[in-house]
Amino acid sequence: MTAPAARPGTVRPGAARPRTARLGPGRRLAAYAALARVQARTQRVYRTDFLFGAIGLLLQIYLLRLVWTAVYPDSGSAAGAGREIPLDTQLAYVSLASVQAWLANSDARSLATVQLRIREGAVALDLVRPVRFTAQLIAARAGATLAMLPFAGCALVFSVLAGGSQAPASAPALLVYAASLVPAYTCALLLGVIVGLISFWTLELDGFYSVYLMTAHFFSGALVPLWFMPDWLADLARLLPFQAMVHVPTALYLGRIGGTGAVLQALAVQCGWAVALWLLLRLVWARALRRVVVQGG
Repeated sequence: MTAPAARPGTVRPGAARPRTARLGPGRRLAAYAALARVQARTQRVYRTDFLFGAIGLLLQIYLLRLVWTAVYPDSGSAAGAGREIPLDTQLAYVSLASVQAWLANSDARSLATVQLRIREGAVALDLVRPVRFTAQLIAARAGATLAMLPFAGCALVFSVLAGGSQAPASAPALLVYAASLVPAYTCALLLGVIVGLISFWTLELDGFYSVYLMTAHFFSGALVPLWFMPDWLADLARLLPFQAMVHVPTALYLGRIGGTGAVLQALAVQCGWAVALWLLLRLVWARALRRVVVQGG
């Protein structure tokens, strides 16, 4: 399906670019912050849905603890990637990884809004705003994540009380973990926006997003760490960007990635994926602009 010829009242996508270029850096940052605040407030409006999402996360952490405790050897440690993984370390991994994965995929409502606006034609108004459409999506996702941070903190407290968490391997490990969260969240943010842009082709996103969420959850190591996967499956996971979102930060926190060289390599992989996904986003957006079809209004 190709883009139709412009009709009276139809806004050309390119019209948004000159207005965006006239915004100074300060006003542009203020616009991003305002969009993030609006999305955060939108997330908090649906308190019941929010509450059940947090309860679901806590239930997942608790059930994973039960499962891993049941399947672990009586010795209290299992071999993974050539090293012994104590049960306490594994429980800490699944607790922290579950919270990170929950935050990384906290944009279901914002993606639903994107596909609705595209399907109804309201996206035409988004395209002529003085902030780029992709920047609007990024700011909205960031706002959704900020709204969920307090609940993530409660989940971490719960995991500590349930015995499924532990202190970082060392002070440097904690610093490296904090640094790795930046490219990890950047990768999750960009992937979510790319998935949202698929609406320009499909108009509906629910089925595609379900497949994406399942794939990302598994290959990120949120359910099963890469060190317990078969070699061929772990190698496949390392070729995908998902492991940079959850597995790498958690493994750094627990000291399972040791040595200066290995740590720097892990951070470089994360940053490399962040840059690659940014370039992919620009490519997908350039293609999506050619597919704009305004329906309804």
